Amino acid sequence: MILWNRPLASLPVRDRFQHNAPRRHRLNPRLQCQAMSCLDYRTAGESHGPALIALVEGMPAGVAIDPARLDAEMARRQGGYGRGGRQRMEKDSVTILSGVRRGRTIGSPIALQVLNRDSRLDDAPELIRPRPGHADLAGSLKWLTTDCRSTLERASARETAARVAAGALVRQLLELFDIQIVGFVMRIGPVAGEVPAGLAAAELIARRNNEVYCPDPAAVDPMIEAIKKAKQDGDTLGGVVETRVFNCPPGLGSCGRWQDKLDGRLMQAVGSVQAIKGVEIGLGFETAGRPGSRVHDEIDFDPALRDTPCLGFTRRGNNAGGLEGGMTNGQPVVVRAAMKPLSTLARGLDSVNLRTKVCQRSDYERSDVSAVPAASVIVENVVAFEVARAFLEKFGGDTLDEVRAAYEHYLSAARKL
Repeated sequence: MILWNRPLASLPVRDRFQHNAPRRHRLNPRLQCQAMSCLDYRTAGESHGPALIALVEGMPAGVAIDPARLDAEMARRQGGYGRGGRQRMEKDSVTILSGVRRGRTIGSPIALQVLNRDSRLDDAPELIRPRPGHADLAGSLKWLTTDCRSTLERASARETAARVAAGALVRQLLELFDIQIVGFVMRIGPVAGEVPAGLAAAELIARRNNEVYCPDPAAVDPMIEAIKKAKQDGDTLGGVVETRVFNCPPGLGSCGRWQDKLDGRLMQAVGSVQAIKGVEIGLGFETAGRPGSRVHDEIDFDPALRDTPCLGFTRRGNNAGGLEGGMTNGQPVVVRAAMKPLSTLARGLDSVNLRTKVCQRSDYERSDVSAVPAASVIVENVVAFEVARAFLEKFGGDTLDEVRAAYEHYLSAARKL
């Protein structure tokens, strides 16, 4: 952010240009953010191409990176009851191509590669009967083709392997500041679990150690049975996943510009995950049916917690999901996402042959019966990246030591309020 009340001579050269330039020539906020090396990432690759790539920019130098941690997240993404044959064929592993030297980040862009064993992009058959619910028809109309293959290859949820790799990377920075992020399954199809709000991160991780990644033991077997029945029927099932972020300091995000509100950024990031059709923060949609007295989290102060990330300010609930006015408030951040049933059904759905315009059943592309457990891992890591992005916006520096110094200075100043 440029400080306009500073003397012009004291501004960096880039900012002096920004100050004097006509409005149409000034850097827009996103370009300015890129110039300042804000944390960001991009992905590339197709479902059956040679590999998937995540390019992460803006990581400070000096962060120790454990490649095994990246692979562990990849394995969790491939697991869960209801996955199909593709997951048995692939064994995802992340190769770090740049940006890390002797196990530590060096401040340059970090390229992460996930190879596809099932690489047959040029030989994959055309798909001319679009699957309802998938990107097939919309993409074919957008790019003026009757072959949906090119669209589905990029629209495929296989792309999320790169997003998980990026999230797993930045989590190793967040954990240095004791920020813990846990995702899990709340519902699969008609079966919903009950997960108490007060569970600690370690307890949630221990409880989700089952085939459907659900921390409610009573819901595990019914969820598995629901998936089995859907498979027998040639159908698919969606569900609801939740991510909780623990020990987040207050003040991440901003109310200054709508683009900087962290709740909006989380919703956009999670909503961009394949098959996600709804995102809510905290109590979410249920707040609409309650009076304000049963929604807003009343505030207390506990001096014994002054040295914790909440700075001593406690709440009698967390209906806000740790976010107020677009900023973290020191309580756990809670993000929930609804995943629709997968669009590829073994029995197919009514569609249209794009060549003949004759009504036919949709094409079948190898898929899962339910990928809700995998979605919990994907959303968890997507949330992790957005939290890390906001964290470095507030406490950023070229090196880990600078980030730590900024973080500790902020907490020290905040405790004096």
